[in-house]
Amino acid sequence: MTRPVLRLRLALGLVLAAAAGAGLHALFGPHGPWAGAGWLLAAALAVVGGAVAFSGWLLAPLRGLLRTLEGAVLSYRDGDFSASVSRERDDEFGRLAELHAELGQALREQRQHLAQRELLLDTVVQNTPAALVLTDAGQRIVYANIAARQLLGGGRSLEGSSWAALLQAAPPALAQAVAAGDSSLFTVALEGQDETFHLLQRGFRLQGQPHQLHLFRRMTRELSRQEVAAWKRVLRVISHELNNSLAPISSLAHSGAELLRRGDTERTATVLATIGERARHLHGFIEGYARFAKLPTPRLAEVAWAPFLQALQAQQPFTVVGALPETPGSFDAAQVEQALINLLKNAHEAGGPPAGVTLAVQALPHEWRFEVADAGPGMSDTVLAQALLPFYSTKRSGTGLGLALAREIAEAHGGQVSLRNRREGGLVVVMSLGRGGR
Repeated sequence: MTRPVLRLRLALGLVLAAAAGAGLHALFGPHGPWAGAGWLLAAALAVVGGAVAFSGWLLAPLRGLLRTLEGAVLSYRDGDFSASVSRERDDEFGRLAELHAELGQALREQRQHLAQRELLLDTVVQNTPAALVLTDAGQRIVYANIAARQLLGGGRSLEGSSWAALLQAAPPALAQAVAAGDSSLFTVALEGQDETFHLLQRGFRLQGQPHQLHLFRRMTRELSRQEVAAWKRVLRVISHELNNSLAPISSLAHSGAELLRRGDTERTATVLATIGERARHLHGFIEGYARFAKLPTPRLAEVAWAPFLQALQAQQPFTVVGALPETPGSFDAAQVEQALINLLKNAHEAGGPPAGVTLAVQALPHEWRFEVADAGPGMSDTVLAQALLPFYSTKRSGTGLGLALAREIAEAHGGQVSLRNRREGGLVVVMSLGRGGR
């Protein structure tokens, strides 16, 4: 238990002050032996001087402790938690110094734990295969992991670099995806091979300042794995459909043969008609997959924009956004029309208003670009990452061939298909065609 030294000193000070007042009154009052203004003034000055000296003695430990605490607090403000206060006194000042020392120890331990967690987090982030870039409000890179340095900087450090300048040197598809400001899926050529990336972008505040996180995740291997799984699914679907058609056809053929043997021609005609209907259904089913698997080489020809879009609007309504290119297009009109029909059909089925389906056509230096947008709910990151897979569909009756066929047609023309969610809601599908083909 600490000794109440401060209270004792204050009590002693009050007792001495009362005694001094009583002594002054007794000695220099009207009935005192030294009555008189001169003597009273001299005595008062002497008492005041003694009071000042006594207060200095009384407050000396407190002043020393306050100076020490001030220095320690300033050290804490600068991030130095090593400062300590002497705890030699066994009084209130010593107890305060002891509590301050415990606070410093707690802060040092917390800082050590934070440093260990930051080291662990940095190790994990640095070695993750996803490329991570953090930019500040001034579009300066404040953090980039190893994968980001390899993807965007050739392995060199990116901290402090201009994000805008770095994007200017990046592949156009990557820069366009970042400029869109939303999550998207895009493909770029790296080391002679096409690599598909899923881009996730999020804004947040760090130390009170706005920052932007850009996360690039390679999807090529995952897409390949998903494609194998998709082919397995489609084989199961085809096998199921073939069995559902061939089993009845076999049974009906046996029944027809038996009816012919009996001479029942009327019922035989019905059996043959049913066989024909099942065969036509099976033919249409197989033909749909065959068209996707056997896409012919594009036949490039000059295409006038106005008639091409009018014919397209007759099949799937949409609103043209922006001016059309002045120069005619050059691509396989039939294939591109089929791809755009699929994209427009998906846009109408997205759940937004029909008037929200738009088409924009741009002539860029090295490509023709078609942008199909809708006002639906957009896609989740999971669906967005798999949307281009063949036979992948979120619709109960969907075949999953629409986007995949559009991608095949675009790649056959030396282009690509990418998807991104719109900030105002909905999805944008961008189909680019190389000017002149491959």
